[in-house]
Amino acid sequence: MTNKRIHLAVTNDLVHDRRMARICTALAGGGYDVTLIGRRLPESKPFHAEAFKGVRLNCLFRRGPLFYAEYNIRLAWWMIRHRADIRCACDLDTAPAVRVAAWLSRSRTVYDAHEYFTGVPELTGRPVVRAIWARIARWTIPGFDLRYTVGEELATRMSREYGCTFHVIRNIAPAPPEPLPVPGFGERDKILLYQGAINVGRGLHTAIEAMKALPDWQLWLAGEGDIDHELKVHARACGVSDRVRFLGWVAPPDLPALMRKARLAINLREAGSINDYYSLPNKFFDALQAGLPSIHMRYPEYVAVSRRFDCAVLIDVVNPDEVAHAVLSVGEDPARWSALASESLRAAAEYTWEKESATLRALYSTL
Repeated sequence: MTNKRIHLAVTNDLVHDRRMARICTALAGGGYDVTLIGRRLPESKPFHAEAFKGVRLNCLFRRGPLFYAEYNIRLAWWMIRHRADIRCACDLDTAPAVRVAAWLSRSRTVYDAHEYFTGVPELTGRPVVRAIWARIARWTIPGFDLRYTVGEELATRMSREYGCTFHVIRNIAPAPPEPLPVPGFGERDKILLYQGAINVGRGLHTAIEAMKALPDWQLWLAGEGDIDHELKVHARACGVSDRVRFLGWVAPPDLPALMRKARLAINLREAGSINDYYSLPNKFFDALQAGLPSIHMRYPEYVAVSRRFDCAVLIDVVNPDEVAHAVLSVGEDPARWSALASESLRAAAEYTWEKESATLRALYSTL
């Protein structure tokens, strides 16, 4: 057992950050004293974690450059006043504070790249802002003692770009302690399931339009976001609102039950940014664990997994015809569906949080 203290910093309010909850719990299980620092919003719900502590900082600003400047100042000041042996910046927007606090306190540093930050959609078409973040990345990232990200392809790109090694910790949910039997083809309804943020760039307008060519199917959207109302209007305009269900936010423990009902999962990250191109979200692995065939874009990380396991349908473009064809080619073919479901379970046995968390603890032990 180690008595080392680890501080990990994010810019969200901690409540729905499944990745960081897993990471912090895994590190606490390795004997570390773990604190996750985020921010408090007016609408923030209570945050509770059994294995680690959570701290939320109050900010005057909620978005934009003033928010990032204020938050990093507050974060650095908090870290300077609280001792830690290891400090982790979870993405680039907390890196300046972590590097400054670590330099003043002589603690070790970790960079957790949940995404390719300088390639996120929010920076597309904003060259000045992107240039500022790129400069921050060049100033901070090479100086961290340890760096990791969510996939092999992204790790290779970032290692080459910043001239330093990135390891891989995939974004995988822990498997349930007692897995339930996986329903077969005939036991599932014709439901196309999307889980995640209801935001721009997720291909949801296209998925709704595809429902016009899928009269026997339903589209279930499990999540919340900025375009809920817009999508409801779009569904009515397409004449499919009776077959598109908006489930709102679904607690992680309740997601497996939805996946046991659905026949297919869908995840359409539009090619609007480099970050989306290199994404490998937890929903991909959630579908594998559920033995649920899924539809994704033909992006590097999905291709890399699919080379090992024929577990997903990959499409080239986000358009209604392509989506409808993918749904019908698998969702109406019992043999093809069963083969994909079987391969999904094989892949799930290979890609597990137990393996990722062991790698995570081994990396931190080097510090």
